Amino acid sequence: MEFDVIGVEDWLNVHERDATWDIAQSTIASLTPDELRELDGRDGAELIERLAREPQSYGWIEGSPAFKAEVQTLYEHEIDPRRILQTNGCTGANLNALLAVVRPGDHVIAEWPTYAPLYEIPRALGADVEHWTVRRELGWLPDIDELERLVRRDTRLICINNAANPTGAVMDADMLGRIAQIAASVGAYVLCDEVYLPLDEQVGYRSMADIYDRAIVTDSVSKTYSVPGARIGWVIADDEVSGAIRTLRDYTMISGGVANDALATYVLAHRDAVLARNRALVLSNRATVQSWIDGQPRVSWVAPRGVSTSYIELDIPVDDETFCLRLLEEYGVLLVPGSRFGLPCGARLGYCARPDVLREGLRRLGEALADFDR
Repeated sequence: MEFDVIGVEDWLNVHERDATWDIAQSTIASLTPDELRELDGRDGAELIERLAREPQSYGWIEGSPAFKAEVQTLYEHEIDPRRILQTNGCTGANLNALLAVVRPGDHVIAEWPTYAPLYEIPRALGADVEHWTVRRELGWLPDIDELERLVRRDTRLICINNAANPTGAVMDADMLGRIAQIAASVGAYVLCDEVYLPLDEQVGYRSMADIYDRAIVTDSVSKTYSVPGARIGWVIADDEVSGAIRTLRDYTMISGGVANDALATYVLAHRDAVLARNRALVLSNRATVQSWIDGQPRVSWVAPRGVSTSYIELDIPVDDETFCLRLLEEYGVLLVPGSRFGLPCGARLGYCARPDVLREGLRRLGEALADFDR
């Protein structure tokens, strides 16, 4: 197997530590220890007490019963705990799920462009991967009629990212239902990476786990729940796929670790407080960016629908990577070039940074763009 470099990860690995004003990330401003302690109203005693009584062994290999119980509450339908498997973030969830399902020669349809592993891992595994292309005129969503044309009797898997990285586009419940119907017509699985939960309550969002019985759903506490440092995610699938993932986990991770499990469980148990904090930040920061864009002749976007990642289009006379490098070197501001996602000239804007960082980053970005008109 040969894996291509993931463009966005390669860019961040090289450049993120050089930034003074990082407005490239897709996590909603990561929680600090002080903020974590505030969640239980007892200065974090709930988490501290649990860690104090837990030996630092491998812990629960598939994730603790408490962790699985919290994950169960995220979905409308009751999910057998054996079908919930803890992973090393959503990255590990996607890797294990794809390894479990995809075989050489399989026909795989993947939303494109979006998070690269959803199409690059099947390709590396020897699948025949066809792209289901997102379209600017559809708000960065793909055309459902095109999916009907792409699907074949031998289609094994359809991969989607809902909500999507980097555009923040959201497929609503009706569109997910259509995807499920198309997949069911040929008996295909649908892998849905759901790490970005829309926090705009007007969006009509549902998990694919509640729509399709052959859904494989991946998620984590890294983005919506603001604790990427916990490195805890999960995958939900039917008994056959879960069984295969169970075996693969022994090769890829064994367990998530006692401390990480405890932290993720604590955050999910107090998710109402986390989501209230994050919803306010998402909506306020989105308004800040919209106001800024309204005064920028060289910038446009399809506003993200309560999702922590967004894509801005740039009307500039140089390629986006050249511009983003200059922006970092001369202004200390980090964006991810759209070319790192296979998108036209633009950039991923991590607008859910802390408000002071966002405002200063946008101010400096505006200065860099104004240089083209001097």
